[in-house]
Amino acid sequence: MIKLPRPLLPLALGALLTLALTSCSSLVQRLDVIGAGSAASFDAALRAAPENVAPDERHGGWSLSAPDGSARFIWSEDYSKSPLYDVMLEFDAAPFLDAGLDPDKLPAGVVYSDGKLITGTKLGDIEPRYQGEATPLSSYEQIVRLYGGAVGYHAALDHYGVSLGGGNLFEWAKDLSANDKDIVFALAPEPWIAAGVDPSAVAGWTLAQVTVHANGKPAEVDKLLKPFDLA
Repeated sequence: MIKLPRPLLPLALGALLTLALTSCSSLVQRLDVIGAGSAASFDAALRAAPENVAPDERHGGWSLSAPDGSARFIWSEDYSKSPLYDVMLEFDAAPFLDAGLDPDKLPAGVVYSDGKLITGTKLGDIEPRYQGEATPLSSYEQIVRLYGGAVGYHAALDHYGVSLGGGNLFEWAKDLSANDKDIVFALAPEPWIAAGVDPSAVAGWTLAQVTVHANGKPAEVDKLLKPFDLA
């Protein structure tokens, strides 16, 4: 262990504190940039398919449906009242059942009801404050404001996205005009494989390797993807 002379110790501690504050400030700035950009592009996705955006009274929020109706991204209006999750995916169960899913072996936290599968996460229990009535966009902006760490940027696909826990995501294109995958429903396949599913046989979903950044380094991971072009 290196011992610093006493006169240098305060300087060293001060330097470490400055470095920590600088790193924290950089992280906050990065989250702010991602949050602002994600809100603008999310608004563009909502405007591109207004017929697929609707209130969701069952879950106390809003939903953006896939053009074919096979999946929905749902986000809460009020985290203090969410009956299940604050952000979630709901999708048709039939393709997973046909690919071998044993409902008795469903991954923890997955709900199977009325022919649908739901997976998601709780972000917290804060009651958001709105200026005026809540809207689909302003409710998304509350995610950015209150739980910005759940929002990320996927450079490989030029997508923003919301983490739903367990490696599951909902993503949308940063620029819809320059991307043929405007929205993407993404699932980690491992829990489904453990429940008997052959991921390569799930109709309407594609098993693919996706580049992500883990601990600052690029890595290839498997994902079950359901992409759509909204144009």
